[in-house]
Amino acid sequence: MFSTHRAEKYRSPHPLGLSHQKGDLFGWFEFRSSPNGPIIRVQAVEAYAEYGFEHVSVSLANRCPTWDEMCKVKDLFWDEEDTVVQFHPPKSEYVNQMKYCLHLWRYTLGEFPRPKKIEVGL
Repeated sequence: MFSTHRAEKYRSPHPLGLSHQKGDLFGWFEFRSSPNGPIIRVQAVEAYAEYGFEHVSVSLANRCPTWDEMCKVKDLFWDEEDTVVQFHPPKSEYVNQMKYCLHLWRYTLGEFPRPKKIEVGL
């Protein structure tokens, strides 16, 4: 289940001045995954709930987030047993407003279909 409680200590003023406060299920968060690591910026959005999705955007200043950085974000906003995905839509539907931004989505209207564990690896 989506939550900002583990991420609260990273809540930061929104760069566009949008209002959000402690406990909101949306907002802007900034943290480093290691003491000298780059700043990871996360925008949590609850506007997609009516469509059955929870969503965060994850970005860095000079590169795309790594797998480990995306895992850290997933762990901050969702439970460890939640299925959260990155979509690769048809190219005709690409939206690229930020060069180094990736997105995580969780489907909330049922269990998201996924391959059997054995089909992914041993």
